[in-house]
Amino acid sequence: MANDPRDMDGKGLQRALYLLGRNGSLRGQLMEFLKNAEKELKIDGSVRDEITGPIVDALHDEKDVYEKSLADGTHFKFLFRTKIARDFLMSTKEHPSHVWEPQTTKLLLGLTSGIKGDVIVGGAYFGDQAVLVAKNIRSSGKSIHCFEPNLDQAAMLTENFRINNLDNVRINTLGLWSESSVRLRLDGFDSFANAVKANADEEGFETISIDDYQHQFNLKIGLIQLDIEGAELGTLQGASKTIAAFKPHIVFEVHRDYVDWSHGMENTAICRLLSEAGYTVFAIRDFNSHYEMNGKPVELIPTDKVYLEGPPHGFNMVAVQDAAIFAGPGYKIVENVSPKLLLHKDPTLHHPTDGL
Repeated sequence: MANDPRDMDGKGLQRALYLLGRNGSLRGQLMEFLKNAEKELKIDGSVRDEITGPIVDALHDEKDVYEKSLADGTHFKFLFRTKIARDFLMSTKEHPSHVWEPQTTKLLLGLTSGIKGDVIVGGAYFGDQAVLVAKNIRSSGKSIHCFEPNLDQAAMLTENFRINNLDNVRINTLGLWSESSVRLRLDGFDSFANAVKANADEEGFETISIDDYQHQFNLKIGLIQLDIEGAELGTLQGASKTIAAFKPHIVFEVHRDYVDWSHGMENTAICRLLSEAGYTVFAIRDFNSHYEMNGKPVELIPTDKVYLEGPPHGFNMVAVQDAAIFAGPGYKIVENVSPKLLLHKDPTLHHPTDGL
């Protein structure tokens, strides 16, 4: 039957959804329907990743721009690219508490309250966490130094600092690396892109090491945050003088695609480097998504007690010189659980220890 809708291939359906999504009102209504549907659908897997998320993705293209405000009035403009934008849009609250990764955001704000030095952020993206950190440290007279070589996201980052009236920021389109003046390019799409060496005829960006940057501006550094798709180890190697001089808190991402943890997280090169520098390192239990966690402590796992089984995945870690800072009520040390919080997985491994 020529007009049988069952004959429509995947591309045809995707185009139909995209055309529907060009009507902002209808797109918004469908997204609200899908958010409500998530409360009813029960499958052996993630409803967001397998059903509602792909539909929302199909309504958009990478040039669509949204605006959304948090409960504290912080305002964001952002391109619809990757899960960060999608899951922020699909938040259960109209004005949520955060943009992305609730527990990592909470941890960053805790670590930067009353901080004694400036903050360096590698992979600042559109400012999903950097804007909140900048607001948090402004009253202490400290600044945030953001590195984002993706020019589209760097422009959004600049705009988000502007609309929130934050002037304690320096935005760099350089890439953080183990050494300065290396020519790199981004390989991959948007937030998933990793840095590789650029050929002479390719567009790219220059690198700088944290040590060179710190020396250039004579900075005192209180915290380093890195989400740079596999360049974390090299960047920390290029920050050895800064780390020795200021002993900043360090928050960084690891991923099985870049980090070999087959002999335990404590034996990875990046954790050994930090341990030898006097740090205690923990995995941060978090949703790689947007999920309200108000009232829940940030759960931290010692490196030798991290459950690492499962398909290739990534998560955030934190390194501090004095683990006693996590003795307060806002934190909880746990063992033999996964750092990946997942609604659809075994609660004993993938839910907060005191429940959702």
